Amino acid sequence: MKDKIIALEKMAVSLTPDAETRNEWNRKILEFSDKFLEDLEKKKAYYGSEQKGLDIYNFDVDEDPVSLEELLQSFTENIEETGINAASGGHLGYIPGGGLYPSALGDYLAAVTNRYAGVFFASPGAVRLENMLLRWMCRLVGFPEDSAVNLTSGGSISNLMAVVTAREAAGLKARNYEKAVIYLSEQAHHSLQKAIRIAGLSEAQLRYIPLDQNLRISPEELKNAIHEDMKNGLIPFFINASLGTTNTGAIDPLREIGEIAQTEKLWFHIDAAYGGFFKLVPGLEEKFRGVEMANSITLDPHKSLFLPFGTGAILIKDKKAVLKVHHYLADYMQDTHSLNEETSPADISPELTKHFRGLRLWLPLKLFGLKPFRAALEEKIYLSKYFYQEIGNMKRFETGPEPELSIAMFRYVPENGNANTFNENLLEEVRKDGRIFLSSTTINGIFWIRVAILVYRTHLKQIQLLLEILKHKTAELEA
Repeated sequence: MKDKIIALEKMAVSLTPDAETRNEWNRKILEFSDKFLEDLEKKKAYYGSEQKGLDIYNFDVDEDPVSLEELLQSFTENIEETGINAASGGHLGYIPGGGLYPSALGDYLAAVTNRYAGVFFASPGAVRLENMLLRWMCRLVGFPEDSAVNLTSGGSISNLMAVVTAREAAGLKARNYEKAVIYLSEQAHHSLQKAIRIAGLSEAQLRYIPLDQNLRISPEELKNAIHEDMKNGLIPFFINASLGTTNTGAIDPLREIGEIAQTEKLWFHIDAAYGGFFKLVPGLEEKFRGVEMANSITLDPHKSLFLPFGTGAILIKDKKAVLKVHHYLADYMQDTHSLNEETSPADISPELTKHFRGLRLWLPLKLFGLKPFRAALEEKIYLSKYFYQEIGNMKRFETGPEPELSIAMFRYVPENGNANTFNENLLEEVRKDGRIFLSSTTINGIFWIRVAILVYRTHLKQIQLLLEILKHKTAELEA
C-alpha cells in the first residue's frame, strides 16, 4: 500500500507547482490582463458572432494538460470577443458588474490563501472583515448595526432571503399560503417573483399596485388594496418597493410606503440592488427618505459600487427571524459553535460554503477611499441627464420619464411605418456597430430603448459617441 501511495503522490504533487512555474504563469496572466485593459478603449462593447464561442468545446476536460498560451488564446476567441463586453465604457445596456482592478487582486488573495469565511471559528478575521463592511452599509442606509447582514452572490439571493425571512416572521403556514398577499409593482425585478416561487409561495396572491405617470407605486392605491384584502379575509404580509427599478430607474415613494407598512404591520422590503449606493451622492437625501423604515433591504455592490459580478448584500433588521430560517447545528461542526464573538455568515444564509467575498470589496474601498466612488456615481447621474436632454432635442426622438438616477429611455418615431419595428431595427444596427451596447424594454405595448449608465469607465465621450451613432443610424434607416 505504501508503494501505491508514493506512486500516487508523485502524480499528485503536480497540483503544487514550483516557484518557476508559478512565476511563468503569473507573468503570462498579468501580460494578458494588462493588454486587455490597455486595449479596452479600442475594443467593442458588443461582439456579434456566428460561432458564439462554439470552439470552446475543443477544450473539454480530459486526461492531458494543455499549455496556458493555448488556453488564453481560446479564451480570447471564444469568451472575450463574443457577446457583451461588460468591462467597456460603451456598455450602456444593462446594469453591469464593474470589475474594479483591486477587486481582482482581492479575489486572487482570497483564492490563494483559501480562507473559509463562512464560520467565525474557521477564520475570525475574515468574518469580522465582512461583518464590518456590512455594518458600514447599515450606517449608510440608517439600519441598526446589530441587524442580520450577509454578503451574497447578488440581488436574487438577497431578495430570496428577505422573502423567506418575512414568511417565517409572519408565522405563515402552508395552509395560509393561498390567502397570503404580496404587494409589488409591475416594474419589480423578476428575481422577486422567482424568490416567491422558490420560497414555496407560488399560491400566494400577488397584488400588482397601479403606478403613477413616472412608473412608481401609488401609495393610495397600495393602502386601498391592503384594506380591501383585509376586508376579504386575506392575509397581507409583504410589500416590495424599488429604489431604482431595473427597467427605468424609478424610485418608489419609500416614506409613504413605509408608513403604510408600519400602520398595517406588514413586512417592508426595499430592493435597492441598483440604486442603494447612490446614497453616497450628496443632494439625493429626498430620494432616500424612508429607506430606514424598511424591514429588509437588498444592495448590490457589483452594481453601484462597480465591483465584479457576484457581490450582493442583504440587510435584515430582525436577526431572530433570520436565525429561525437559516441556523442549524450539525454534529460534525460542533467545534465551530464555541466562543463565537461575531455572527457567522453560515448561520444567517442559505450558504455554508462560500467565497471570501469581503476582500473584493474591502481592498478597493480602502485603496481608493470613498471620494472617487461618490464622484463616479454623481458623474453617472449627470451623464444620464445630459443624454436625456440631448436626445430630447433631436428631431423625432421621444423620451420616457426623466432619469431619477442613471437610466434613461428613448425611442424614435419615424415619419412612416411602425415605430416599434423601427426601434427594434435601430437597436440591431447599434449592436452591429458594436462600439456602444444598448438594450430594450416594452412598457404598455411600446418598445423603448434603454440607456443604463453605470460602468465606471463610461464618460462624456461615450455618451457623445452614442448620440452620433443614433443620429447616423436613424438617418440610414429613414432613407
